Amino acid sequence: MRICYCDNADSTQIRQEVLDVMQEASQHYGNASASHDMGKKSLEYIEIARKQIANTIGAKPNEIIFCSSGTEANNLALQGYLMANYPYECHVITSSIEHASVLNTLNYLYGIGYDFTLLPVDRQGIVDIDYLQRSIRRGTALISIMYVNNEVGSIQQIKQIAEIAKRYGICVHTDAVQAYGHLPISINDLCVDMLSLSAHKIYSSKGIGALYVRENINLQPMIFGCCQEYGLRSGTENFVNIAAFRKGAELATAEMQETENKLAELKERLIQGVTDKISGVVINSNPQYTLPSILNMSFYDVYSLDLVRALNDEGIYVSDASICPIGNRQSSRVLTAMGLPQHIARGGVRFSFGRYNTIEDADYILDVLQDIITNLRKGAR
Repeated sequence: MRICYCDNADSTQIRQEVLDVMQEASQHYGNASASHDMGKKSLEYIEIARKQIANTIGAKPNEIIFCSSGTEANNLALQGYLMANYPYECHVITSSIEHASVLNTLNYLYGIGYDFTLLPVDRQGIVDIDYLQRSIRRGTALISIMYVNNEVGSIQQIKQIAEIAKRYGICVHTDAVQAYGHLPISINDLCVDMLSLSAHKIYSSKGIGALYVRENINLQPMIFGCCQEYGLRSGTENFVNIAAFRKGAELATAEMQETENKLAELKERLIQGVTDKISGVVINSNPQYTLPSILNMSFYDVYSLDLVRALNDEGIYVSDASICPIGNRQSSRVLTAMGLPQHIARGGVRFSFGRYNTIEDADYILDVLQDIITNLRKGAR
């Protein structure tokens, strides 16, 4: 059976070049905080990575804070900024299609006195800029909008959002986990104050992420201990994964344009084939507004979870792209926010392509998908 991994927005295969770096780094085991030569070697891996990752986004090395994941980076950005600068209550603006690590953090903060507004999105999954501006009020302290949505791949107008925020003196954070390695990122161009990254989306290791923090931004740490990461993230640094992150970032940014061109071809081929061969399909990822790597589609009279399982049996690994518990047939939160009716939102499936996918993968998906949809629809009657 052919194996066709199309869940790269969830996690990616580690590149051999990255594994080689991890193998090399793992030969060293000194604590990076130690003053002896073994510790200094570990610290060298960290500082080289900090400098090179900073370079990929046009930041300064001291503006990169390593942490365990994009989720932790989002938490540090939101909680760290608000608790350091607005310890009592204030207002945050975000979108209705943010990652759970943003929405659940804001739900927690709401419970201790903070307030937030969820911005609507249009049918393309794009934040309404006019609504954003109207939502700014006295006490608005932070705007946090993801750069690229993880379910449908919609690309937000982060620069325009940041320009509006700056006119009001509001801090801006963006979750760029899905954008990094797919879109060119320049901190100075985007004008954001904080930006979250994750390594395992760019063919590097799990368990490592980073938060860019503009050097004049004050944060309160969430993890207390010694003074690692400029006092913002205590704990012995995972320098092996940090070195891996550096290599993955280096390769992903160097090959970005070539890879995105290839992924755009795959996406176009699959869209064309599906719409030609299968009736009752809705494309939720308009290529004009979304990353080439992400394609979300809904099929009438088909539940996403059933389709994911049927594709799995054929060696095709995709995601139902919802945050519902496993086995739950509820509609996708993101697709619902985009205004899709329930019978479409409950059938959304995400194909997310990566550098190891081929045109043959797209053709294989098309070969089996038509029969799967037909059989699932028969079973639903």
